[in-house]
Amino acid sequence: MDALFEKKEIHIAVTGRNLDDLRPLLRMFPCRIVTERPDLVITHGGDGSLLGAERDYPGIPKCPIRDDKQNPKCPRHAILNTLTQLFAGKLKATRLVKLEATLENGEKLSGINDITIGRRIASSAIRYRIWSNGELLVPQVVADSLIVATPFGSTGYFQSITRGNFQTGIGLAFNNSMDLFEYTIVPDNAQLSVQLLRGPAAMVADNDPRQIDLETDAVIHIQATPATTILYGLDIFRCLDCFDLRKRGRF
Repeated sequence: MDALFEKKEIHIAVTGRNLDDLRPLLRMFPCRIVTERPDLVITHGGDGSLLGAERDYPGIPKCPIRDDKQNPKCPRHAILNTLTQLFAGKLKATRLVKLEATLENGEKLSGINDITIGRRIASSAIRYRIWSNGELLVPQVVADSLIVATPFGSTGYFQSITRGNFQTGIGLAFNNSMDLFEYTIVPDNAQLSVQLLRGPAAMVADNDPRQIDLETDAVIHIQATPATTILYGLDIFRCLDCFDLRKRGRF
């Protein structure tokens, strides 16, 4: 069993929406709800709640649980069942890769989903080239945006562009590229450099509202960080039966 769940009392931060539905259930388990220095973060909501929790509590282990009001769940994954498995140390732990994008002036953004470099003017595409480990990977792309995704994030914006996802490596998706070049996958230890050949553009990470404006000739370095984030119950959070209920509007 993970040593975390051998503690007599686990300090837990709860984030997301409809938290009044979650807090009474947590009283049944050996935990204390805190806002600072938690051992574990439980997110209540959807993907956005999880992404926001990683910004607020970077690197702290997390257990994402979908809320009942907006996310119906199959009988196996009722909230109480999931919490019981969590505190018994029976949920599968997954280590999430985290990407970091750094500008030459030192500005940084990071995310467990993706880094997006997109056009800042709706009527004008951006143009860029990409290096991987110092070697030219893509000489030129003219597109609406570039999405650099982790395997976890590949089921989001990356998948909506490419109609597929991946399990290892770092994915690059070229949104609406003029040469119809859709994507490529590089090793997870790749050090990427992106030069903006024509701007202006803007860079964001995950669902972070913060945006970094980019001008022509800007260079962005993107790579996976050494640090990872542990996620408990990813298989439950992304259960296909639960997803089917949401898709059919079974609330």
